[in-house]
Amino acid sequence: MGKFKELRVWQDSVSLAERIYLVTREGAFSKDYGLRDQIQRAVVSIASNLAEGDERGTNREAVHFFNIAKGSSAEVVTQLNIAYRIGYLDKATFEELENEAEKIRASIRKLIQARGGTNPLKMILWPLLSLFIPI
Repeated sequence: MGKFKELRVWQDSVSLAERIYLVTREGAFSKDYGLRDQIQRAVVSIASNLAEGDERGTNREAVHFFNIAKGSSAEVVTQLNIAYRIGYLDKATFEELENEAEKIRASIRKLIQARGGTNPLKMILWPLLSLFIPI
């Protein structure tokens, strides 16, 4: 813990943020303040939450922030899809950025597992228990 700059997934997420910022400075994307700002915030959130999680004192705390980073990566994938569908990104740029975001999301999943954040027993039992526990 505490060496987040050495995490390959952190390095990849910073590179993705840089690329997203460059793409959102051009054309119609630059004038769509809502989508532009949202994707920029989401992509910055990935690297930021990986760093914060890695600096936390326990794996449990780290996993909490890694899950937030994973959620932010899903946001970026969604926003890239929207940007492509409305014509802000060409197909090659979209596919490249989406593939990178998906690779980061998969890496975060593995990091969560490595830090003990995924308990297969919980994943199986929770749906069963939720049938008997009122929400």
